Amino acid sequence: MRILIVEDDLEAAAVMVRGLTESGHECVSAADGEAGLGEAGQGEFDVMIVDRMMPKMDGVTLVETLRREGDQTPVLFLSALGEINDRVDGLKAGGDDYLVKPYAFAELIARVEALARRRETGSVQTLLRVGELEMDLIGRTVHRQGQEIDLQPREFQLLEFMMRHAGQAVTRTMLLEKVWEYHFDPQTNVIDVHVSRLRSKIDKGFDRPMLQTVRGAGYRLDA
Repeated sequence: MRILIVEDDLEAAAVMVRGLTESGHECVSAADGEAGLGEAGQGEFDVMIVDRMMPKMDGVTLVETLRREGDQTPVLFLSALGEINDRVDGLKAGGDDYLVKPYAFAELIARVEALARRRETGSVQTLLRVGELEMDLIGRTVHRQGQEIDLQPREFQLLEFMMRHAGQAVTRTMLLEKVWEYHFDPQTNVIDVHVSRLRSKIDKGFDRPMLQTVRGAGYRLDA
């Protein structure tokens, strides 16, 4: 992917550039909002990573300007502002995702790649496949090795999200926001309970477990 990073903290920007480049992506960086707007107008990007608080032009204004000009490149906001209203403002401005600082770099990469995949598909997927697992989004059915697996609605949502991020570590924060639509940690074990139930349904009776626990990070669905 070709990624535009708009971040006034030069050290933080350098860390992102290095990490994303090592992951195989091409990066262009800009140190303030005005420079970011100029870079966005000069090149084609798959994803933009935009800090909210910057000199000359803040991130929200930058994204609002891009959207008015017809630029629909997916935008991931980065910010130390993590209150619900802050996130809502960023998303209303035209952002596609919002990640609060400090963050785990693995999560940053996962979110950036998810935004890019969403853009690449263009049309709506109706069938997901990960290894032996197959999910029909229209019929709302799940099969493994041809055997139908009965899931509750929330389990279905959870598995869909994990299938869309197959092979990646999925954090509790990602699951809370994308599956439960919580923008705060309710301090309950709701995720652990649902993951345990889902694991028992998709792995029990099969030779190899697919739903893995990633110590210190979250969970991963492996093909």
